[in-house]
Amino acid sequence: MIDLYYWPTPNGHKITMFLEEAGLPYAIHPVDIGAGDQFKPDFLAIAPNNRMPAIVDHEPLDGGAPISVFESGAILLYLAEKTGKFLPDDIRGRKTVLEWLFWQMAGLGPMTGQYGHFHVYAPEDVPYAKDRYAREAQRLLRVLDDHLAGRSFIAGEAYTIADMACYPWIDPYAKAPLDLSAFGNLQRWREAIRNRPATVRAYERAQEIRRPTELTDEQKKVLFGQK
Repeated sequence: MIDLYYWPTPNGHKITMFLEEAGLPYAIHPVDIGAGDQFKPDFLAIAPNNRMPAIVDHEPLDGGAPISVFESGAILLYLAEKTGKFLPDDIRGRKTVLEWLFWQMAGLGPMTGQYGHFHVYAPEDVPYAKDRYAREAQRLLRVLDDHLAGRSFIAGEAYTIADMACYPWIDPYAKAPLDLSAFGNLQRWREAIRNRPATVRAYERAQEIRRPTELTDEQKKVLFGQK
């Protein structure tokens, strides 16, 4: 059994996508980031960076005590190695998957996240920041679109954790949609993943968690005002 500490955000979706694909039994423990659950001592004991998702694996491969893992990329890699799924065995395929997993963690996620912050959540309009992150988000989408030319998935014909990591970060902000019209390869790839039964189930799990459609000022202070 996997305990998943989760909130329905792009990083949270990555893990439910994997767990649904792999068929691993798991229990969701909601971490309401607007209410400050991520700062509670019990959560910090497994996720010291006060960010979800995090997992606790009660049946690790070594048969020992439960193992906790934080950071979504590390969780995907841990689960892939635990199950032997969605990570190639050959050195070249594994190298490609890890390159793009790290690319998402270091680039696509943070830059698209900043795009969303300044276009959706920022308390004041900052034109320079909005333009800066819009340009960077578009640049990263072009990088992925170019890479997907002639490939079904990021590492070739096999669906991997690299795809699961990137998919939730493609145009995640309904109130500030990104223009994907120029990225035909990316749109094809995205549609293929969207239609996978496991992806459908993962996003249905998100609907089980009731959350406000608008953040209050107090919730924004919790999310963005910590020092």
